[in-house]
This record gives sequence, structure tokens and C-alpha cells, in this order.
Amino acid sequence: MTNAPPRVPWLAAWWRSVRNVFRRETLGKDALAGTILGIESVPDGLAIGLLAGVNPVAGIYAFLFGMVGAAVLTSSTFMAVQATGAMALIVSDTDLGALPDPDRGLFTLAMLTGVFMIIAGVLKGGRMLRFVPTAVMVGFVTAVGVNIVLGQLTNLTGYAGLGANRVTRAVDTLTHFWLIDLPTLTVGLVTIALIVVLTRTRLRSLGLVVAIAAGSALAALFTFVFGWDVLTVGDVADVPTGLPAPVLPTFGDLAYLTLPALSLAFVGLVQGAAVAGAVPNADGKPADASRDFIAQGLGSIVAGVFRGMPVGGSMSASSLVRAAGARTRLALFIAAIVMTLVILVASGVVSLVAMPALAGLLMVVGAGAIKPARIISVMRTGAIQATVMAVTFVLTLLIPLQFAVLVGVGLGIILFVAQQSNRLRVRQLEFHDDGRVREIDPVTTVPPHEVVVLQPYGNLFYASAPVFEAQLPAVADDSVGSAVIVRLRGIDELGLSSVAVLERYLDDLEAHDSSLWLVVTGDRVRELLAAGGLLERIGADRVYASSEWIGEAVHRAHQDAREWVRQRQ
Repeated sequence: MTNAPPRVPWLAAWWRSVRNVFRRETLGKDALAGTILGIESVPDGLAIGLLAGVNPVAGIYAFLFGMVGAAVLTSSTFMAVQATGAMALIVSDTDLGALPDPDRGLFTLAMLTGVFMIIAGVLKGGRMLRFVPTAVMVGFVTAVGVNIVLGQLTNLTGYAGLGANRVTRAVDTLTHFWLIDLPTLTVGLVTIALIVVLTRTRLRSLGLVVAIAAGSALAALFTFVFGWDVLTVGDVADVPTGLPAPVLPTFGDLAYLTLPALSLAFVGLVQGAAVAGAVPNADGKPADASRDFIAQGLGSIVAGVFRGMPVGGSMSASSLVRAAGARTRLALFIAAIVMTLVILVASGVVSLVAMPALAGLLMVVGAGAIKPARIISVMRTGAIQATVMAVTFVLTLLIPLQFAVLVGVGLGIILFVAQQSNRLRVRQLEFHDDGRVREIDPVTTVPPHEVVVLQPYGNLFYASAPVFEAQLPAVADDSVGSAVIVRLRGIDELGLSSVAVLERYLDDLEAHDSSLWLVVTGDRVRELLAAGGLLERIGADRVYASSEWIGEAVHRAHQDAREWVRQRQ
């Protein structure tokens, strides 16, 4: 009885995935993939902490504890939940230094981000991601890549540029090139070159580790042999020799951290959804977005409790562990074990990692986020999409990322509403004596003593009202004794603005001894018409309810309207 799976569907799926982890035929491949990911995650975690402007060790803790915390629940078997470049930039822009205890503020931010992620999962927030258009995401991701590159110029060159944002600081660095520290720049450029070359060899992702080691060795040579100081991790942070003790959040910082936590949650969840789509499960079963949201939230909370940064689904780490041959989620736990051994045994080595070497790694990652093909693809879709992408790109470069994320979401919603409203079309149904009905462009003016049947296609919410009104045939001085039938079949929502349009149209028709008739589907539209007062004005005898027989109601309305018109001739 104790081995029976839970009855809740997603819990049952989780139980099956746990039972299938320890299998002899997959253990070896999981161990290899986990070892590769664990080794690679150490310099990567340090680099992400550096990018966030916090203690680089917080990046390692985020990778370690966030990955373990989330891997327990994810429906995406190979989703590695770690701190990402985009999330690190939001942390960097949050100005944690304004808090009484910046370190505790960072941990609190991670926990609060996790709470928002869990809430999104419980509320089935995955459905909201469809409102974020590709143009917004391409603009945002491209700008994040540029921001990562520009943000590491200080660590790459040894000169701290001045300015209000990364762009102006980059310009200041380039205009003061004579202040650049050449040994520091040399270490960074050598690391970048090695990463580009070695990752194209058999080493692949392990080439990152080799490149960082070689760059750090070069930095040590410069420092100890030639006396040219190059900063290392040990110069900017105390690298611990053990695992961190848990901490509690600082509740007084919650109000200050709410906005960046919301932005972090959104970015993390979008990236997690992309991971689930790009790195499918081995058994072919689709991922449960809401369950992955909850898992990422748990990972971020665990990361915060153990002194780490906020985390979300990492495309690079997830792709790496899958490409390395992982068969089950055990690979993620093995990666965490490897990272733990590095912290416990090789903390002295970690402290010798050169800062410009980490900067070079981040610049390669940032450049990789810039996808010219995707940019060109968006530009080809039209001027509106290209403009939205450009606006998102520029804003992400110039304003703090937590605001840029919200602006991007707002642009996405506005674009969605604009596209839906502009898709509205009004067509005219032309009835023939043989029973056939032809769909044509509507007449420009309501003719006298005629029945005009109109069929709108699309949404009739508030933003569509002006488009709807502009496409209705005009009521002229000679539009007398006519009946206009508006068939609302297929319309299940009707904004009060559209009801007001119909009411004004009825006013114009009645002023010319004409009338408005309606064919509606369902009680919802009828209730909305009643709420706007239009149902009572038109009268029950001129409002027809559609049935399961397509065309039956509009044919009845057309016959009755013809008789009404005939009586007024």
C-alpha cells in the first residue's frame, strides 16, 4: 500500500518520475551529465552574481539550492532552475544598496519572487503568457543581451565608466580608452577567445571551465610574476568553505522589493515556459506550465533561504544537461552534489577566479542572446511589430529592467487589443429567392425600403467599438422605411461601448422611420444588451435567438423584416 501512487493527477505523475530516477540503465548517463553541469555551473554562477552586482557567491548558492528546490516538482524533467542573465540585470537595477541590509534584501527578494511565482502557478498564470507578443520578447531579450555586454565593460577593462545607465557608461569607457587597464583587458579578451574556440571542440560546454581556468591562470601570472594586479573573486568577496546557514526574510523590505519581485517572477516564468518548449521530456509528454511555475517558485524560495539570488528556468543549463546525455532528473541532483563538493573542497580555487575572465564569459553569453534572424523575422511582419520591438529594446536599454519588463507587458496587452479591434470586419448577407445566401461588402448607405443584414466578425469589446461604428452603412436622408438586421452569431462578448454604438445607430434609423433588428447567440449577449438598455428599446419581437440550426434565426428575422418594410411602402 505504501508504494501506491497518489490519486491527484500531477502528484501521480511526480511520483512516477521519482520512482524512475534510480535505474541502472540511466544512472551512468545521468551521472556524467550532472557532473558536466555541476562543474560548468560554478564559474557560471559566479559570473551571474557578478552581473547582478552582488556577492558572486550568491550566484553559486542560487544555482545550487534553486536547482535542487525546483527539481523536486518540475514537470519538465530537464528544466534546470538557476539564476539567469535577465534576472541578474533586474537584481542589479533594484538598488539593494538603499536597504539597511543589502544582503538580506537580496535573499528576501528571492523569497518574494518565489511567492509570486507560486501564486502565478496556483492561478494558472501560464495562460497569461500568450498576451506577450514575440515582438516584445525579441526586443527585450536582445536588449538584455546588449545590457549584459555593456554591463561587463568595467570588469573587462578595469575602468569604471560614468553615466546614468549602461549605455552612457559604455560611451564614457570608450571615450576614455587610455584609462583602460591593459592586463585586465588582456585576461578578458583571451578568455573570450578561448571560450569561442574551445566550445566548438569536443570539450563543448566544458570549454567554458577550461577558458575560465586559463584566463585566471594568466591573471595569476600577471599578478605574481609581473606585479600587474588583476582582480579576482577573492578580492571582492569572501568565498566560504562550507554551506550557508538558512536566513529569514526582512519583512520591512517587502514594499520596496514588490515591484522588482513581480518583474523577476514574470521574466523567470517566461524563460521557464521557453525551456519547457525547447527541451521536451524524454517520454514526449507535454509539460504542465502551472506546475513548473510552482516548482520555480519553490526553487527561488529555497535559494533565498540559503542566501542565493532569485532563480528561474535556465535555457542554457537545461539544454546543456540534455545534450550531455541526461535521462532523468537525477542529473540535476548530481549537478548539485558536484557544486557542493566544489564549495567544500575547492573554495580556495574559486577565490582565484579572475574577474575579467568572468566578465568575458558573460559577454559571450550576452552576445549569444542577440539573434539577428529573429530580429529580421519580426521586422518582416510589419511596421507595428517592428516599432513595438524597437520601443521595447530602447526602453530596456535606458530604464531599469523592472520597469522595462512592466512596460513590455503593457505594450503586449495594448498590441493584442489593437490587433483584435482592427480585425473586426462587417459583412453583408444577401438573400436570394432560391434560398442561397451570399456574403458581400456592406452597402455604404442604407437604401430606402430595403432589408440590410449585417454580420460582424471578430470581437466587439470596447476597443472595437469605433471600428464597428465606422463600418456600419451610413443612414442618409433617403434611408426611410428600411430594416437593418445585425446578426451577432459567434459573438459571445459585447462591450457596453458597442452596445452604445448600436443604440446610436438605432437613433439614426428611427429618425428616418427605419428600424434595427438583432439576431443574438446565448444569454450572455442578451444580458449585456439589456444592461445597456438596448433590448427594451428595440423590443422583444425584433430580437431573435440563434439556434443549433445555422441560418434558421436570421432567415426568420429577414422574412419578418421584409414584411415590416412592405407594410410601410
